Amino acid sequence: MSLASVVALSLAMLALAALPSSSVLLVTVCSLRGGFRHGAAATLGIVLADCLFVLMAVLGMAALAQQLGAVFAVIKVAAGLYLIFLGWQLWRGRHRPINSRVGLSASLPGSVLAGLLLTLADIKAIVFYASLLPLFMDMQTLVAADIGLVLLITVLSVGGVKLAYAALAPRLHSRLSPSLSSTGRAAVGVGLMAAGGGLLVKT
Repeated sequence: MSLASVVALSLAMLALAALPSSSVLLVTVCSLRGGFRHGAAATLGIVLADCLFVLMAVLGMAALAQQLGAVFAVIKVAAGLYLIFLGWQLWRGRHRPINSRVGLSASLPGSVLAGLLLTLADIKAIVFYASLLPLFMDMQTLVAADIGLVLLITVLSVGGVKLAYAALAPRLHSRLSPSLSSTGRAAVGVGLMAAGGGLLVKT
């Protein structure tokens, strides 16, 4: 890959990772419920799934992914139900201090799993990567170093943006007035439940 291709792909993935999405909502909620570590854990799950998708796209396994549709349908249902559960918890506890339930409901493995499931639920991401990557490289002449570089770009771009959301969410929350904080949490909760419902409907 040329330097220009590396820069262009990095900027494209940074921009795509920064767009509002269910993964951004998930990282934000995990960070609010359990602090930056939980937002980072959710980010780890998201990045792991994205790296898997990139590998499958690079290795031409998009067709195989389509044949595994039943597996991904189960993952999609699990991710949808979990998003609804998180959204309901956040909406129900909108008037309580956000950290009051951390010890009861938040776990680092759970945050990693949430990020992993949510991202794996989007099987079309493999097709997306298979369409995006050829714009920046010759897929016919890829070597191991190129694949490693694409994975590194994915980790730094997607992971970097999601970690920024994880770091900013608690800081912004602490600066809001109680009424705005409550309204914001209710809105995020409803957004998560809507995202979860959307996954279930598309299954």
